[in-house]
Amino acid sequence: MPGKKPALLLVEDSLSEAEAYKGYLAREALDVTHVTTGEAAIEALAKSAPDVMLLDLQLPGIHGMEVLQHVMSQQIPVPVVVITDDGSVDVAVEAMRAGAHDFVTKPFGASRLKVTVANAIRQEELADLVDTYREQFDRGRFHGFLGRSLAMQAVYRIIESAAPSKASVFITGESGTGKELCAEAIHAESPRSAGPFVPVNCAAIPRELMESEIFGHVKGAFTGAVRAREGAAAQANGGTLFLDEVCEMDIELQSKLLRFIQTGTYQAIGDSKQTNVDVRFVCATNRDPLEEVKKGKFREDLYYRLHVIPIALPPLREREDDVLLIAGQFLEGYSGEEGKSFKRYGADAESVIRNYPWPGNVRELQNVIRQIVVLNPASDVVSAAMLPAPLGGPVPRREPGDEPSPDPALRAEPQVALTDDGRIQPLWQVERDAIESAIAHCDGNIPKAAALLGISASTVYRKRQNWETST
Repeated sequence: MPGKKPALLLVEDSLSEAEAYKGYLAREALDVTHVTTGEAAIEALAKSAPDVMLLDLQLPGIHGMEVLQHVMSQQIPVPVVVITDDGSVDVAVEAMRAGAHDFVTKPFGASRLKVTVANAIRQEELADLVDTYREQFDRGRFHGFLGRSLAMQAVYRIIESAAPSKASVFITGESGTGKELCAEAIHAESPRSAGPFVPVNCAAIPRELMESEIFGHVKGAFTGAVRAREGAAAQANGGTLFLDEVCEMDIELQSKLLRFIQTGTYQAIGDSKQTNVDVRFVCATNRDPLEEVKKGKFREDLYYRLHVIPIALPPLREREDDVLLIAGQFLEGYSGEEGKSFKRYGADAESVIRNYPWPGNVRELQNVIRQIVVLNPASDVVSAAMLPAPLGGPVPRREPGDEPSPDPALRAEPQVALTDDGRIQPLWQVERDAIESAIAHCDGNIPKAAALLGISASTVYRKRQNWETST
C-alpha cells in the first residue's frame, strides 16, 4: 500500500532503553511495536512479519538467541538486528552466524541505530524486488507452457505485453510448438478472459464449409441448410477468435475476412443484413506468411491487418534444456496414468533426448514419452534402450558367438582420401563423407549415427546445414 510505514518490532525488556530507541527513531517514519519478552516477540511474529526486528539478546524467559533461531527455523522473512552488551562481540558474531542481519553494541548513538535499521529495511526491499523479478523473468510455468529457457521467458513477456491490447496477434512456429496454447494464454491474460475463446482450424475444415464455419448461415441458404447456424464470429462476440493455420484459408474467403476485420461486421450466408460483433483476432500458421504472400496464396493487405503483434514460438531444439524439464513432466504424468513406477531418465537416455532435434517439437516428445511408459515394463529409470525409433530403440538380442561381421567398408584399412584427379581431399569433405556414410550405415538414423561417431546429433544437423548453404 502506497505511503505505508515500515513496521519495526522492538524486543527490549528495559522500558527506559526502549523509550530511548524509539526516540532515536522518532523521525524515521516507522511503525514501532514494542514487546518486552521473547514469548511476546514470537506471538507478534505469528500474527505478521515486520519489516525489521530490533532484538535484545538478554531477555527474561526465552533468550534472544532462541527468538532468532525461531525466526530462522520458521523462515520468517524479517531481517533481525541484535542488540548486545559492551564486550559481547563473540555473542554478536554467533548471532550473525545464526542468521542475524547486523548487530549494535551498547551503548550506541542515534545515528548508528538509524543507519543499521535503514540498511536492514533496504536489504529486505531489495530481496523482495529480486524475488519479484525472479517470478517474472525466471518462470518455469506459464499458462500451460513449461520451460525456463531464455527463449521461452521472452515469449512469456511478449504475451503479457500483448494481451491487454486490442491489436491482432500473429503467431508463427513449427508444428507442435504450442500455437493454440499461446493464443489461449493471450486470451487468459487479456481483459476479455471472461468472454469466449473460439478456435477455428482453417486446415481441418473443407473449403466449401469454411465460410459457414466462420460467419454462419440462415435456414435454406444452401442445400442441406435445414436450420440456421451461428458461426465462430458470433460465438466469439466479446472474446477472442483464434484462426489457426490461417494461411490455408481460401483466397476468396480472405477478402471477406479482411472486411470483417476492418469493419467489425459480417454477413451470414443467405442473410440480407449485416451483423456487428466485438472480437479480438489471434491467428497462427506453421508456414512463412510472407512467402505465402509472394506466392499469391495469402493476401498482402490481410497479412498486414493481422500481423500487428508478431509472436514467434521457438522450436524445442532451440530451448536449451527445456526438453528434459518437459520430458520429466510427461514421464511423471503418464507413469501415474498407467500405474508405472518410472521416476527419472538415465544419463544415456538424457543425452539422446537432449541431442535429438525433435522435428515434431513438444507434441512429438509427448508421444515418445507416452510410448515409453506404455510399452516398457515398470522400472525406476528410463534407459536409452527403451527409446523408440528414430531416437534409438532397443538393441537387437544376439546369441553368443553370433556377432555380425563388420561392414567391409568399415573393416578396410584407413587410407588418405583422394579426389578423382589424385589430389588429397580437404578435411571438411572427408568429414562430410564420414558423417554421411555413418548416416547411411544407420539407415538414416542421425542420432544413432552421431552416437557412433562420438558427437552430438545437433552437431551433425548443424554441419549438414552449413554444407548445404555453402554448396
